[in-house]
Amino acid sequence: MKRINLFIIAIFSFALFSCSEDTMQKINEDKNHSTDVAARLIITDVINSTSFLVTGADFAFYASAYVEYNVGVYNQLYNAEIRVSEPTSSTTYNNYWGTAYSNLLNLREIIRKCSPGGDEEANTTVLGMAQVLSAYNLAILTDLFGDVPWTEALQPGEVWTPKLDKQEEIYVAVNQLLTDAISNLKKETIVPAIGTQDPIYGGSATKWLKFAYGLQARYAMRLSKVKPNYDAVIAAADNSFANASEEAFFKCSTIKNPFYLFFTDRDYFGASQSLHDKLVARNDPRDAVYFTAYPGTGDLIFAPNGTPQQKQGYYGISAITSPTAPIYLMSYHELEFLKAEAYARKGDLDNVKTHLKNAVVATFARVELTSDIAEAYYASNIEPRMISQAEAIKEVMLQKYLGLYEIESVETYNDIRRLKAMGEGSYIPLANTKNFPLRYTYGADDVTTNVNVETAYGDGSYVYTENVWWAGGSR
Repeated sequence: MKRINLFIIAIFSFALFSCSEDTMQKINEDKNHSTDVAARLIITDVINSTSFLVTGADFAFYASAYVEYNVGVYNQLYNAEIRVSEPTSSTTYNNYWGTAYSNLLNLREIIRKCSPGGDEEANTTVLGMAQVLSAYNLAILTDLFGDVPWTEALQPGEVWTPKLDKQEEIYVAVNQLLTDAISNLKKETIVPAIGTQDPIYGGSATKWLKFAYGLQARYAMRLSKVKPNYDAVIAAADNSFANASEEAFFKCSTIKNPFYLFFTDRDYFGASQSLHDKLVARNDPRDAVYFTAYPGTGDLIFAPNGTPQQKQGYYGISAITSPTAPIYLMSYHELEFLKAEAYARKGDLDNVKTHLKNAVVATFARVELTSDIAEAYYASNIEPRMISQAEAIKEVMLQKYLGLYEIESVETYNDIRRLKAMGEGSYIPLANTKNFPLRYTYGADDVTTNVNVETAYGDGSYVYTENVWWAGGSR
């Protein structure tokens, strides 16, 4: 009996040894964390992350305080409001600095997989989508931070301290990504549309193509100070959204609007006195729908810009933020404002009036004010001011400012910096007399690990003195 047991054990041990090369390898595989993920699955995560975290979160929250859509009345946003610590600290935007780079890394993998020679090379629609989103994330980084790592970035384990590329060169890369995207989105493909895995457009190449053209118009206008080309703005915009049904926005439902969550979770904002004053001065109907009293107080109290009390539960709040409010990556009304500005700078006042009216009607519709109300406002408060090229430009920019409240605050922040650089800062007067941040600080994760970023950051005070390249600066 003893010899039989030993024999059986020996055979069993041999069997284990003989199958170890195959069986044990399969046992050690982590089937829950695949190293090869389909592009259509990766891009869903990138769209969600781009919309909620890059477009809708801290970048927008701080911009909304800087442009006076909201007033920071507590904690970090109060510090930003009074220009203490937050505007110069490398920790302020760190999480979303990292998120944008994480998105770009994932998008680079999609582009690799879907480009010629990749294992999904027939998927030209997802390739084009990834190129559009790469341009979008990269542009947000350089618009807010200036010179940033790019050509040596996104190489984990290979390049530990990537250099900073000049913003002028990064804009070349942004526009090349859009050019490539447009080419790919025009191609016929046998690969089915990704449908619900694209929460913006359901995988429609046609709609992503229009978004790409819209971004071309946006970025061409961004370069007005350094490389003005208003014909390019108009040409790209003409190929973009024809109406609000085509605009690029993330539909909030299960994922709630970030401004809404910021109020319910943090409660750091108060209603802006200066925005209210601008609306009242123009007898603007939107003043009645933009703001509401703090819940339970009954009194709508506006927070003074730059000098609020650090106090929660006191000042009024935004009335247009809701759990399901969309997150705009690019709106139809922004596109119409871009056309109106381009025509104004060309001196074509007839076309200014057409596109400015379209934009104003669309911004009224966004807050559920009828086209009749919008057209009456336009006829009495806007068109009579179109008496010269300069007045037309001023009116376009003021109406764009009033219309993009609050969830498009990053674009307004970019506009204000551009106007300041062009000597037109008075077109959108701000009430906070404290230092205006001209840019965002680099993220702490790179300030503490990359000597190139650390050197550029210094002590962070440069944010008050150094413009980005497209606003006339050197970096």
